Amino acid sequence: MSRTNQPLAAQPDRRGDREPFGMRGTIHHLDLTVKDPWVSRAFYDAVLGFMGYRRVKEDDRGFDWNLQTPHAGFCSIGIVRADEAGRSRPHSRYAPGLHHVAWQAASRADVDQLHERLVAIGATILDPPAEYPQYSPGYYAVFFADPDGLKLEYVHAP
Repeated sequence: MSRTNQPLAAQPDRRGDREPFGMRGTIHHLDLTVKDPWVSRAFYDAVLGFMGYRRVKEDDRGFDWNLQTPHAGFCSIGIVRADEAGRSRPHSRYAPGLHHVAWQAASRADVDQLHERLVAIGATILDPPAEYPQYSPGYYAVFFADPDGLKLEYVHAP
């Protein structure tokens, strides 16, 4: 629905003859702004590497990790350096901007395995793996923070 509560016009499929990709509307790429990408790199290498992402780019702004699968398509996560003013402010997920990012896990065991890796690297665990039935039946997740306090989640929601 639009802001005027009128239905939005259907948009044509602009893929043309390209190969099919994962679910339409999934995230293609996401850039997260951090105080110092080089401080955050080891954290994101561990977390994104666990999920199958591979670090593919480094430049003076930061890093990119790509996930390419035959059936789900492509997704890229970047971490980029905050500007001078941004580096002096702590992240607040309740201010305008990003609240948190949640990735889909393959199973409850997958959530538990990432939790073990997070503990091993000394990551901040906000909420350990548990069921969160208030979100949906069978919702099982771990909530954690990156070095700048960005809230992240790994969830199995059957």
